[in-house]
Amino acid sequence: MKKIIFIAVGVIVVGAIVASILTGKERADAKAETGLVDRQDLVAQVNCSGTIQPKRKVDVSANAMGTIVKLAVVEGQTVQQGDLLMEIDPSEYNAAVQALEATIKSSSADLRLAEASLEKAVLDRTRSEDLYNEGLASEENLSAARTNARIEQARVEAARHRITQYEANLTKAHHDLTKVTITAPMTGVITRLNVEEGENAIMGTLNNPGTVLLVIADLGTMEAWVEVDETEVVKVLLGQPAEIEIDAFPGEVFQGSVTEIGNSPLRVRSSSSREAVDFEVKITLQGSVPNIRPGLSAKAEIVVADRKDALAVPLGAVTVRNFPLKDDDIRQYSGKRARKQAAALEDYGFDRRSARSDSTAVGSAKVERVETEGVFIVKDDFVKFMPVELGIAGEDNFEVLSGLEEGQNVVTGPFRILRELKDGALVEPIKKKGSRGDDKSKSDD
Repeated sequence: MKKIIFIAVGVIVVGAIVASILTGKERADAKAETGLVDRQDLVAQVNCSGTIQPKRKVDVSANAMGTIVKLAVVEGQTVQQGDLLMEIDPSEYNAAVQALEATIKSSSADLRLAEASLEKAVLDRTRSEDLYNEGLASEENLSAARTNARIEQARVEAARHRITQYEANLTKAHHDLTKVTITAPMTGVITRLNVEEGENAIMGTLNNPGTVLLVIADLGTMEAWVEVDETEVVKVLLGQPAEIEIDAFPGEVFQGSVTEIGNSPLRVRSSSSREAVDFEVKITLQGSVPNIRPGLSAKAEIVVADRKDALAVPLGAVTVRNFPLKDDDIRQYSGKRARKQAAALEDYGFDRRSARSDSTAVGSAKVERVETEGVFIVKDDFVKFMPVELGIAGEDNFEVLSGLEEGQNVVTGPFRILRELKDGALVEPIKKKGSRGDDKSKSDD
C-alpha cells in the first residue's frame, strides 16, 4: 500500500514539474545565435595571390650567332651598366669586315681606271668635234666619240656607287662585329643564366623565351604580381594601400601600394562547368627586402575601402527574403503567444494582417515582391525581418547604411536556421562556438 502511495506522489511531483516548465517558458521554434548592431571601424579588402617580380628587368638575347668563347658572369652576380657579360666567336664577322675592306680597295682601283678611260673619251670627243668643224671628220665619227664619252661617264658613276654600297656594307659589318661583345644594359643582379661557355648562341626573336641568354633585374624595387577576380578588380584603384605576405618570410608583413591594373584578362580558367576570369594587378613594395628573389610566392590584401565608426552588423546576420512578405513567410500563432508576439514586435510595425500574397492588390496595382537583403531583429525572443541597405564588407561585419539602429539584437546563425527562419518566429538564443559562456550554454542544454 505504501509503495502505491509513493508511486502516486512521484507521478504528481513529476507532473507538477513538467507543468511548471511548460507554463513558465514557451517552446522555441529554433535555437539561434545572436549578435548586436554596433559601431566599428571597417576595412574592405581584396584578397589575392601571385608572385614577387622585379619592377625593372631586362632579358638579354644575342644579336649575333656563334659560339660563346667567353662567359664573364655567374648567376647571382651584381653587374654595372656596361660591364662585359660574354663574347661570341668573332671570326666570321672579322672575315666579313676584311673581305669588304678588300672589295672597297679593288673598287677604288676600278674607279681610277674608269676615270682614266673617261678622260681619254672626253679628249677623243673634243678632237672629233674640232675635226668635224674643220670638215676633216664625218658626222658618224663625231657621234661615236660623244657616245663613248657618255659610256665612260656612266662607268665612273657606277664605280662610285659600288664603293658607296661597299662602304655601307662595311659599316654594317663593323656594327655586327660589335654585337659579339655583349655588355650589361643596366645595373642589377643576374637572376637567371641560361647558357654556358662553349654553347652556341642564337639570335633572339620576339616572344621566344628560348633565345634569352640571361636576365638582369633591379632587386631594389620589387612588385607583387597578383591575380584578382573579375568581380573584385573593379574595386581596385591606383594608389590603394596593400599588405603583402611572402611565403619565404613567414610572420613578416610588407607594405605596398597598387601601381598598375591590367585592362585585359590574364586567362580563362575552367573548373568543371564554371569559368573564372582573372586580371593582373601589380603592387609595388615599399623599401628594399634583403635576400628577396623573383618568383617567390606571395599573398596580398588590398584595402579598397575603409569606414570609421560605422554602424555594423555581423556578416552571418544578413539573409535574403522576397519582400513584402506573404502569409507563408510569417510564423502564425494564436491565443496568448500571438498576443506576446505582437506586443514584443509592435515597435517594428509587426502586423500579420499587413502581409500580402502575390495576388494581393493595393489600389489598382499588384504588390511586387522583390528579393531583398535584410536581417532578423530579435526582441523578447521573437524575430522580425527588417530590410537593410548595406555598404562595404569588413572582415566580420557589413556596414549598415539604413534599416537598423545601434544596440539592436539580430540573429547571426546558424545558416541552416537563418535560411528557414520565418518572420515573427520564437527563437532561443544560444552562444556561438568559441565565445565566452560556451561552458554555461552547454550545461544549460
